[in-house]
Amino acid sequence: MNDLFQNPRNLIIGAIVLIVAVISSLVIVPETHQAVVIRTGNPVRVINQFRPNQPYGATGAGVAPRIPFIEEVRMIDRRVLAINMERTQVLSKDQQRLQVDAYARYRIIDPIRLVKQAGNERQLEAQLLPILTSVLRQELGRRPFASLINAERGSAMERITATLDKQARNYGAQVLDVRIKAADLPEGSPLDAAFTRMETDRQAQAATIRAAGQRDAQIIQAEASAQAAKIYAEAYGKDPRFYDFYRAMQSYRQTFLVGEGQSTMVLSDDSEYFRQFKGQP
Repeated sequence: MNDLFQNPRNLIIGAIVLIVAVISSLVIVPETHQAVVIRTGNPVRVINQFRPNQPYGATGAGVAPRIPFIEEVRMIDRRVLAINMERTQVLSKDQQRLQVDAYARYRIIDPIRLVKQAGNERQLEAQLLPILTSVLRQELGRRPFASLINAERGSAMERITATLDKQARNYGAQVLDVRIKAADLPEGSPLDAAFTRMETDRQAQAATIRAAGQRDAQIIQAEASAQAAKIYAEAYGKDPRFYDFYRAMQSYRQTFLVGEGQSTMVLSDDSEYFRQFKGQP
């Protein structure tokens, strides 16, 4: 023992061994990861496991103990991750070939199950990617192309998300949502044919709307004319003499003023047309 303390080299070696032993018995877990402790090939516990609505700073991240050389620590991401599907061809219900780009967002909620079933996030994505592609093709194959560019696409995405999430639970993951980045027709004849068909449909729809507008306008005009005739009739019934005088004045204005006094009429002086000028009832 005295030789150990008297030899500086031995002290340095002992200090190094002690430091290595201390470091090996501790693991630093960041806020962004959850650590799975594996003992003799079996996961036994999780450090800083994800829990919903748990704020950062109160998750259990930091320094944690482990048994050196016996326990292995595997870091699993606890943030929201993404699976990007390669551009693939999908056949819609109306036999349109679509080029679809999509992605899924997921999170690891059971890291022990993930380690047992997939091993790590990369292998999990390799398992989920063909499932995402298959589910997307099946769901979009039930819908026409037009439904992918309107509000109906939201219901399709919900169904795809639910189906993919059910499969992801077997690997300890939760699928949050699935989104389509682009759904385009192939370049060339299929695209031109689709545009021509869409243009024809819109033109037919516009013609139908215009015809309905003209019909409604005629109905409104006929109803207004009938209402005006009714009002005139009621006014004439209340004071026939005044109504006759008013109509005569309108006729005189149309005849003599609108034409700027250039109208020529050949009538006898006792004509009924000039009765109002003579003050006759």
